Amino acid sequence: MYPNNCNTKHSKYKQMKKIIIFISVVLCILSCDKELDIEPQGALVEGVIVYDENWVDLQLTSAYGILDGNPGYFWAPASNWALGDVASDDFHKGSSIDDQPPLNDVERFSAGTTNIYATRKWESTFEGISRTNQTLESIEKAIEGGVSEEKLIVFRSEARFLRAHYHMDAKKIWNNIPFISEGLTETPSNEIDAWPLIEEDLTYAIDNLPENQDDAGRATSWIAKAYLAKAHMFQNDYAAARPILDNIINEGPFQLVPNYHDNFNGEKDNNSESVFAVQNSVNDGGEGFINGNRGNRLNHPYASDAPGGGCCGFFQPSQNLVNAFKTDVNGLPLLDSFNNSDITNDQGITSNQAFTPYTGNLDPRLDWTVGRRGIEYLGWGPMPGSRWIRDQSNGGPYVGKKHEILKSQEGTISAAGLPQYNAINTPLIRYSDVLLWRAEVYAEDGQLGEAMNLVNRIRARAANPDGFVKNPNGTPAANYVINEYTSFPDKEYAIKAVRFERRLELASEGHRFFDLVRWGVAPQVLNKYINEESSKRVYLNGASFSQGKSEYYPIPLDAINSSGGALKQNSGY
Repeated sequence: MYPNNCNTKHSKYKQMKKIIIFISVVLCILSCDKELDIEPQGALVEGVIVYDENWVDLQLTSAYGILDGNPGYFWAPASNWALGDVASDDFHKGSSIDDQPPLNDVERFSAGTTNIYATRKWESTFEGISRTNQTLESIEKAIEGGVSEEKLIVFRSEARFLRAHYHMDAKKIWNNIPFISEGLTETPSNEIDAWPLIEEDLTYAIDNLPENQDDAGRATSWIAKAYLAKAHMFQNDYAAARPILDNIINEGPFQLVPNYHDNFNGEKDNNSESVFAVQNSVNDGGEGFINGNRGNRLNHPYASDAPGGGCCGFFQPSQNLVNAFKTDVNGLPLLDSFNNSDITNDQGITSNQAFTPYTGNLDPRLDWTVGRRGIEYLGWGPMPGSRWIRDQSNGGPYVGKKHEILKSQEGTISAAGLPQYNAINTPLIRYSDVLLWRAEVYAEDGQLGEAMNLVNRIRARAANPDGFVKNPNGTPAANYVINEYTSFPDKEYAIKAVRFERRLELASEGHRFFDLVRWGVAPQVLNKYINEESSKRVYLNGASFSQGKSEYYPIPLDAINSSGGALKQNSGY
């Protein structure tokens, strides 16, 4: 059984997170003032540290601990909801126009070199890299201290996997990044291709990690394989991705869970579909919330009777995303015409006025992804509409859903007294993601039947009526009509269908913007979206995606200034 199964949900990893603050203080003494100012400063405590197995494990735990982006707070969420979803056609910043104005700039593709969301993400990401390198340096000292080479190989492999993860996250956000390895005394140039070095770390991890770990949330060879496949997908190297994906699908331990929402239920974390996820916890002795999902603390409905306790109305789904979940009479997506008309919404209608939800055909994943007026909301009752929205005229009539707890989990999966923080893990790669990568490769290779079969595996799970959102009387909450494809008539259709399925399946999980960029369609898709959506969200008027610039964020000014001239700014900034 795969160790990330919910029945083996470990406590050691989450318990060890409690000591990360202590470890981080020590590491700061060993480390540096800025993430890329890497002059070693270890003399202060070098004689105090015993480089034994326990110390190396604590350092490694600290490197895992920053996966959640906590040093960057909600500005650097692990889910990349700000830089990956608000910057796409899926989500608006939400809230009110004057709250968190730097996020308005992200949504309008006008983020500058001091934008706090990009800056904090850079700092958090390179802090993660710094911690992995400190772990690797300690491993070399632990060899001299008598720790077994067998144990240290696993530690080294986990650290190199994490280093690859952090560099990959940076690569897709900024593209031109330095690769920071252990032992460096000055910042290297970012005018390199970091992909080969990332792949080198992942290959080492694949070759040396075990297939299983006792503690869920720790890297395995299967997880490293998924990351290597992802690295190839981001380079459009389908030939290299193909055998890795086949190995994972044919021989790996993962499988789709029966019900779609099980992936976002904190009681079912680390299930068979979870390839790699950030481990979140609350009420664990860590001040109630410190290990919770802090990155989403702004993204709850703006009402005290909703999950999150009323803070703070951000991260609202776009009408374009909602419309994408319409289906035709055959239960298939409207690939080209989905946005020709809007799913009925309650824009401009108060919560005490009558409203009838949309009665047309819908993909059931919509109502696990988006909170809509009149539709049951995770046991909190029907979503009441404008009363849960901070400013409808700004963010629209919808709220997010995947990151919210069930009403029955209040105070257990959410932090007691601090409901903004919860223990729902943050998925980084799900098995459905892997299946859709393989479908994408099949489509690009012209193997249309195979591509369709994998897409249909995803759709068949979504069509399971046991997994529909239900009314209190057990009936479906909306007119859910979803079926499998019967054919992909040509390659163009297959590619379009696979990409559309990724949007439906993975909405709000931080992938959309980066997918559009790697496919090379971001300018066309996002400028068309702005043109259409700006009639509803007037602050989008005048915004535009600039080809050759907007695909990547600016290197933060602080990082450039502290690099001694090593870092060069991205084009257009």
